[in-house]
Amino acid sequence: MKILSLLFMMSLIAACATTGKSSSKAKESVGTKEAKGFDADLTQYKYPFEVKYFSFKSQEQDLKMAYMDIPAGKPSDKIIVLLHGKNFPGAYFEHVILGLNQEGYRVIVPDQIGFGKSSKPKNYQYSFQTLSQNTKNLLHSLGVEKFYLLGHSMGGMVATRFTLMYPESVTKLFLVNPIGLEDWKTMTGYRNIDEAYKAELASTPEKIKQYQLDSYYDGKWKSEYDKWLEVPTGWLEGPDYPVIAWNAALTSDMIFTQPVFYEFKNIKAPTVLIIGDRDRTAIGKAWATEEMKKKMGNYPVISKQVSHMIPKSKLVMLKGLGHMPFIEDFEAFWKVFKKNLDRK
Repeated sequence: MKILSLLFMMSLIAACATTGKSSSKAKESVGTKEAKGFDADLTQYKYPFEVKYFSFKSQEQDLKMAYMDIPAGKPSDKIIVLLHGKNFPGAYFEHVILGLNQEGYRVIVPDQIGFGKSSKPKNYQYSFQTLSQNTKNLLHSLGVEKFYLLGHSMGGMVATRFTLMYPESVTKLFLVNPIGLEDWKTMTGYRNIDEAYKAELASTPEKIKQYQLDSYYDGKWKSEYDKWLEVPTGWLEGPDYPVIAWNAALTSDMIFTQPVFYEFKNIKAPTVLIIGDRDRTAIGKAWATEEMKKKMGNYPVISKQVSHMIPKSKLVMLKGLGHMPFIEDFEAFWKVFKKNLDRK
């Protein structure tokens, strides 16, 4: 039976497993704007599973970190943590969560500070170290000390930094089309935060869809991609978009100025790189020279280089897929991901 045909059954099982809640409350439909626009905390946006909050103080601010914690669909002590990319909340892992749930994994999915339903501080010194430490503190509060770790896109940079900072915690690392496989600041000029903020403020629903169409889906739009436009367009229409845009500018600067590229060689955990070979994502490409644009983000090349840098790594290439393999073709992604889940 195909993976996608199992998703409905898995969703029922996963929903019923959630922390003693009734299934009707634990499992919600993703998306749907009930009013025009979203506030900064996505109050009206429904996640696929119950959302909880970890409250803490950082940089003299009271912050809250949203997360989903989905128990395993069958008795097990296996745990995996999923780290989202820059342009999506943790909710986009819904099908991955359901698959992992059926494989006996407890799945924990945080929204980083500045993203999703978590706090959007006006003044915050973003760093991958800080995001990793926040994540470590959240997991410690849940009594979770050892786990598998998966990072997608920007989440791959967070996962890499986390693994370098806390090597005793990560028993296996999965990097799914991670950004940061090269150092972009050596390939193009620097666009400061004010310029990045101005560019974010100039965003429109049409520009957002066009970016996703070109960058993620090879110019081929499917109706199921529509729900992943809801959050960014909802923020545009909501009352807090300047705060969203400012945090987006700050985190873009973090990505551009804080490469993890030079430290891949220090990763101790067994690592699986899962790469859609059509991906050409690169921060800074938009303002690079035409000659340099052709060189940046060549995933078939740079993923092979990085796989040789990481001591215990395996590279899996997904032919014909781009930056969002588990959205673009879940079955193709799940086939290789499941194969490598428990393999030593």
